[in-house]
Amino acid sequence: MNLTTKITLLERLGAYLNGQGTEEERDQLLSAKEKAFHQNGWFIPEFVDLAIRQIADNFLQRPLLEAWAAQYPGFGAPASPKTVGIVSAGNIPLVGFHDWMTGFLSGHNIKLKLSSKDAVLLPHLIGKIAEWSPEAGEITSIQEILKDCDAYIATGSNNSARYFEYYFSKYPHIIRRNRTSVAVLTGDESPAQLEALASDALLYFGLGCRNVTKVYVPEGYDFEPLMIAFKQYDWLMDNHKYKNNYDYNLALFLLNSAPFTTNDNLLLHENESVFSPLSVLNYSIYRDRAELETQLAGNPDLQCVVAADRIPFGQAQSPRLSDYADGVDTAAFFAAL
Repeated sequence: MNLTTKITLLERLGAYLNGQGTEEERDQLLSAKEKAFHQNGWFIPEFVDLAIRQIADNFLQRPLLEAWAAQYPGFGAPASPKTVGIVSAGNIPLVGFHDWMTGFLSGHNIKLKLSSKDAVLLPHLIGKIAEWSPEAGEITSIQEILKDCDAYIATGSNNSARYFEYYFSKYPHIIRRNRTSVAVLTGDESPAQLEALASDALLYFGLGCRNVTKVYVPEGYDFEPLMIAFKQYDWLMDNHKYKNNYDYNLALFLLNSAPFTTNDNLLLHENESVFSPLSVLNYSIYRDRAELETQLAGNPDLQCVVAADRIPFGQAQSPRLSDYADGVDTAAFFAAL
């Protein structure tokens, strides 16, 4: 199956995700979304719909796919097709879609191991592709255990990455570890920019590697406008899983007499770590922006840096086709096999 035909199928999938299918297909998609939420309480309808919309609009458009694939000569037509095993994460809805899509287009065969946290949506989409084209459906098989692959892509925690390194090190591989994102503020941000930053931090409850978990602020920074901007996400407290995390972290701060600020949906805490617990936003004060930029550039834990002159506020969770996880070009990886 050639690349053009596969792009046509993905374009059709984008239309399906945007609700342009038949009434029966719309019902099928709705059923899959409801099943995903029942399986994983973090996958609330608002965030599943957001993930689907981002994929449909930022990935599954023919001009975007054609321009992206054209950057890799020979992509989609390898001289000797390989079998690539993909271990997918499950922290946010359809987080493994980009890896699967890249493999699907590459001309190689895919064995996919799903996270138990996200085991509904991606199989549903792959199933739709198979329904429209049985030949395309044969490209991907979903496995409980990955064996007999020529290469691997594995995403997980720092702990699981050590196991991936042990098992996959003798094969071509991409192994991803824990990552997170930060924002750099100057104090000159508008209310609209701060509201957009709130989305960078709290979309998907802050569970994604592209979610901002820490802000860097200048000396004398006034946190009140920031905390007001984050009030738009008060509704997250209606989710018992998020509220339990908030209550737990609040109790820890109180028991440890740790200084913090809250707006009743988020805890703001000064901490050097770029990683923060769910419902907590860390911050640090910087004195020299150039020095801070050097520090950030050398930090292997960072996926995104949001700032007025970097990734725009509100765009951290809107990746494009070339925004690769961990900065490792997966399309180039597939093309080189």
